[in-house]
Amino acid sequence: MFPGAGEGMKTSERDAALAVLERLRRHGFESYFVGGCVRDMLMGRASREHDIATAARPEEVAALFPRTRFVGSRFGVVLVVEAGRAVHVATFRSDMDYRDGRRPSAVRFSSAEEDVRRRDFTVNGLLHDPIGDRVIDHVGGGRDIEARVIRTIGDPAARFAEDRLRMLRAVRFAAALDFRIDEAALDAVRALAPGITAVSRERITEELSKIMTGERAGKGLSLLDRTGLLAVLLPEVSALKGVRRHEGGRPEGDAFEHTRAMLDLKGPSSRTLAFAVLLHDVGKGRPAAGSDRIRFHGRDAVGAEIAGEVCGRLRLPARVREAVVACVANRMAFPEVRKMREGALRRLIGRPTFPVELELHRLDRLAGGGDLSAWEFLVRKREEYGGGAAPAPLITGDDLIGLGFEEGPVVGAVLREVEEMQLDGRLGSRKEALEWARRRLE
Repeated sequence: MFPGAGEGMKTSERDAALAVLERLRRHGFESYFVGGCVRDMLMGRASREHDIATAARPEEVAALFPRTRFVGSRFGVVLVVEAGRAVHVATFRSDMDYRDGRRPSAVRFSSAEEDVRRRDFTVNGLLHDPIGDRVIDHVGGGRDIEARVIRTIGDPAARFAEDRLRMLRAVRFAAALDFRIDEAALDAVRALAPGITAVSRERITEELSKIMTGERAGKGLSLLDRTGLLAVLLPEVSALKGVRRHEGGRPEGDAFEHTRAMLDLKGPSSRTLAFAVLLHDVGKGRPAAGSDRIRFHGRDAVGAEIAGEVCGRLRLPARVREAVVACVANRMAFPEVRKMREGALRRLIGRPTFPVELELHRLDRLAGGGDLSAWEFLVRKREEYGGGAAPAPLITGDDLIGLGFEEGPVVGAVLREVEEMQLDGRLGSRKEALEWARRRLE
């Protein structure tokens, strides 16, 4: 029995995987931890997943465990549920020809060494025997971890041509681990970058999201640019290179570098904040018609439109897309908050996206001069307003129709007026709001 089993304790991911591996070993199947968990162990990092590579065939794995599911039987992958944890168990294999730039046409089951040699990067090609406590390195992954370099296993052009998503994975691993990408691999990505569009948008967005929500998203953006992937996938962001910022009457440098700096300041984050930062300045990449001057008036609206287009193209969830658009559209209100009327200020703080908008403003200021006075003012006001939640409406559209208002735009206009007076403190109760509405009808 492994630690915690049957004792009412929550079994860790590693303990569950170790129990699976031990059972495979007891039945005579060569088995190892493989991939990212081994890399993370050598680097002293926590790992959320512990994948197993084994000599057991999928049907043999399924016969040993009561709860299994074939998630990639064609590729020899079985999901084993152990102590409430899902453990991926893959049979040692070699991949046959890649015909679609994403997956092999077929596989053949093979040895442990052949299995790691078909993987993407050396740092992900390590095996660990936890019972004998030894690392097996057929590909030089340990050396590359020490050198802090992302290097393909074998010829980089061939590996990226096989599976084009690996180009984005190289960027993600380099950013997440703070490694550099091997020069030969960089050259190969630059040459093959246009082919990234052969990968499904969902898989591209999954990798981009991991890059942008990570701790070193700014480094990820720089690598996307250096590899040529940015110009292919996010030309709106690439267009910010060389565009001077002009906030508050003074230039603040290149809009692309400003965005990169904000991403580095951000740290790990939600997708909404990550893409709001990434896209907050995209309106400035579209020059003002008929002028060679730096004119950014109204660029928040233009930027929101472009941000919506980008999020739609990436097929981000509707709630994320709508929140990002709101953040980009509203961001220019923040420097002016001390001039706002009380009602407008309460509405701003009561918006569902306000926490993200506030953080976007803080990062924008830190990366562009460090004036946090508006941010500090809003933090104080949010506390003063009890956390910023907007109060419940005093009356509804049904109330107005009951008073005699005709259905249509006028009802919405009156409700907005009531909300304004409620937030300004001029109406404090439902009774007062109904009385005001009656007079408004006369």
